[in-house]
Amino acid sequence: MMPVIDSISTILRLKGNDVWSVTPETLVYDAIKMMSDKHVGALLVMSGGSLAGIVSERDYARKVILMGRSSKEAQVREIMTTAVISVPPGDTVGDCMRIMTENRIRHLPVVEDGKVVGLVSIGDLVKWIISAHENTIQQLERYIIGQYPG
Repeated sequence: MMPVIDSISTILRLKGNDVWSVTPETLVYDAIKMMSDKHVGALLVMSGGSLAGIVSERDYARKVILMGRSSKEAQVREIMTTAVISVPPGDTVGDCMRIMTENRIRHLPVVEDGKVVGLVSIGDLVKWIISAHENTIQQLERYIIGQYPG
């Protein structure tokens, strides 16, 4: 199977469904600390069990640092992106790459029946494609030297 037609649900099954989130009232400093602790570049912003937005290192750099604001006083609600683009688990890697490229975003929440079931980053997708290509190359090499079933 070509890696770009694999579904996002396949990636989530292998990567895991861990989703780190904060509330709109969380201090920006605490959100940035969580990103650092969890080694992620973005957090979902959840309010009452629903996706309210996403906050990223890019939001922090552009809306706090460059504007001279204090991360220990500003709340996530003041800098988060509220127009969140999400995908269903059945979307393909290719679909998600296109969406991320066209919208210049690096993270996509995966939502099913109104519930967040995961989050994929551009890094997750690139890693998946590289791994799939390496697997294909190994299979072709085995075929060429006669190490194939049959």
